[in-house]
Amino acid sequence: MLSNEITQSFLAILSEELIAAMGCTEPIALAYAAARGRAVLGGDPEFIKACCSGNIIKNVRCVRIPNSRGMTGIEAACALGALAGDDSRLMEVLEAVTAEGLQKTVHFLSQRRCRVEYLDSPTPLHFILELSRGSDTVSIEVRHHHLGITAIRKNGVLIYENADCGEIVQPAERSHLNIENIYAFANEVDIDLIRPYALRQIQCNMAISERGMAGDYGLGIGKAILKTYPDCEITKAKAYTAAASEARMDGCDMPVIITSGSGNQGIASTVPVIVYARERGIPDEQLYRCLIFSSLLTIFQKEYLGKLSAFCGAVSASCAAGAAITYMLGGTVQQIKDTIDNTLADIPGILCDGAKASCAAKIASALDAALLAHSLAMDGKVYEANSGILQDDAGHTISSVGYIGKVGMKQTDAEIVKMMIRKA
Repeated sequence: MLSNEITQSFLAILSEELIAAMGCTEPIALAYAAARGRAVLGGDPEFIKACCSGNIIKNVRCVRIPNSRGMTGIEAACALGALAGDDSRLMEVLEAVTAEGLQKTVHFLSQRRCRVEYLDSPTPLHFILELSRGSDTVSIEVRHHHLGITAIRKNGVLIYENADCGEIVQPAERSHLNIENIYAFANEVDIDLIRPYALRQIQCNMAISERGMAGDYGLGIGKAILKTYPDCEITKAKAYTAAASEARMDGCDMPVIITSGSGNQGIASTVPVIVYARERGIPDEQLYRCLIFSSLLTIFQKEYLGKLSAFCGAVSASCAAGAAITYMLGGTVQQIKDTIDNTLADIPGILCDGAKASCAAKIASALDAALLAHSLAMDGKVYEANSGILQDDAGHTISSVGYIGKVGMKQTDAEIVKMMIRKA
């Protein structure tokens, strides 16, 4: 039985991580910081300078910003947040953009009042915004977390500093995260303590999934999957998950419950689990436990990778979804570990080349591998330890993949950013 300390730690992690965000989280982080800067400045800025790390540039360049009528890019995210955002709404900062605010943003951008510079930083998630109005300037620095404002300066005077986590984020204790503890927590936790988190995931993430299937976003990959493959629970799981991602990447103005700072990870770790449960007639209580299991397993994997890297987060989230389906169908802890190993033996090399519509296709591919891994594990089949990067335990495999993604692929990440900047 889990200790109260571990239970409270995991509940704190869920509270910190499973939050609503409208749009891709990197442009939204810029918009939030810009809106916060405007509040400190005391009025609309006349100029904005955005110094951004390579991963911020990579993940903002191509994705559409919600409530912007199709705008993309760092300049648009900063200007829209500063002139039309509401920082009190956090990651839903652009929820209430008005026609007047949008018009001011278009005018601001047409006059080229926002300048973007590359920030050479060892921290993947790092940017500094400088907003000016007359003789007044405000500088907002964000590091590590999308809402992690670590320093605020007004007219050169430091008025806020917290280098470890920032204004909003107070990181929960993560040392207890491992597969066995996550499994025990999902089984033992009082359902009333996790029901609100699971219900929000179901409500928000399935709503944008259904919007994606009904709408005209990107290439329409969800519909294409249903058209191309046999009608079964696996096909539906891939289609509805991909459709949710595609809608989000194409600027849909509906919120998503994110996981580890990513809406795509939030979608990939929940939608396939929900679809599979509905197809199998799984009781609601068991579905709630599966969703929490999947979310915590995604977070556990991302602890080794970091929020942003050259490693596609869809792999981690899809791996968690496959393992959660094994858990859903009565799999043992060993079968859950085998699902993880089978997945990570297959697709540990998918690159993150920025947020964009094709993320939906990557999610579909990752889910295909994870669901195959689940099927093999339920049949008692698993790739041998110490073949390739697989270790003697799935937890060790996760840490090894994290090391490769965070450390081994650092140069790959730098080259991807260089390529994207040259094309900008």
